Amino acid sequence: QVQLVESGGGLVQAGDSLRLSCAASGRAVSSHAMAWFRQAPGQERDFVAVINYSGGGTFYANSVKGRFTISRDNAKNMVYLQMNSLQPADTGVYFCAAGFSFSGRPSSFAYWGQGTQVTVSS
Repeated sequence: QVQLVESGGGLVQAGDSLRLSCAASGRAVSSHAMAWFRQAPGQERDFVAVINYSGGGTFYANSVKGRFTISRDNAKNMVYLQMNSLQPADTGVYFCAAGFSFSGRPSSFAYWGQGTQVTVSS
């Protein structure tokens, strides 16, 4: 089992930055790929970014490429999402997820946090 707790969300203006954190605990956290997804009201949960177990591989949704950076610190069991140049379209609940596949599909991730709200005003 892996437990995930997100933090760092908030209300910001367009163009601002935020850094989300995900604290992981449980078995073999450093062996899991970690990802961020987001969900806007009434929308499906969308892939944002994924990082492999070592941190040596990352992949981003086209909508955030060049603005967001995913990273991890396996010594601290932490995963981060640095979000720059935020836009109103980035608004949503951001979820941290852990799984064994380097994938952008929600079904590939067995463990999920409760989410943290990010609201970007124009």
